[in-house]
Amino acid sequence: MIQDPPGSTPPPASAVNRRSALRLAGGGALAVAAVGALAACAKDDKPAAPDPLIALETSARTDAAAATAAIATSPDKSGALQTIATQRTAHADALRTEIDRAIGVYGDGTTPSRRTPPVTPTAPVPPPPVATLRTQLQQSQRSAADLSAQLSGYRAGLLSSISASCATHAGVLLA
Repeated sequence: MIQDPPGSTPPPASAVNRRSALRLAGGGALAVAAVGALAACAKDDKPAAPDPLIALETSARTDAAAATAAIATSPDKSGALQTIATQRTAHADALRTEIDRAIGVYGDGTTPSRRTPPVTPTAPVPPPPVATLRTQLQQSQRSAADLSAQLSGYRAGLLSSISASCATHAGVLLA
């Protein structure tokens, strides 16, 4: 054993040597990694809220089916009713595209499975009169306008466009 030179003071007993410092650093790094891994695996107990556009997609598909069925009771307005059915189907398709876009795309280009199934409303049993369809379209117009005021960006623009189209359908085509 090497003796300390005379007159020198021995190192304090609580000094951390190199080996102890490396152990502490390694343990700290392991602890940080473990906490990060546990935090990443934590469950989000709150389920995602349903997309507010789903109700409008359902409404658009229902309006399209009602317009198609109304052709039987109002053949004189068949051109207008066919236009409404075609455009409301296009609205529903645009809403579905936006709903799917909001779900996202993975880095490898695949999309997650749909959280909401596609909407397939049943056609009305008795063909509705034109006045009933007009009321339905006015309700769809109000719903789209109200929701567009709460949203921003592309979604607000999409809903404003749909609202304007429904107002035209109810106020001009079915007048």
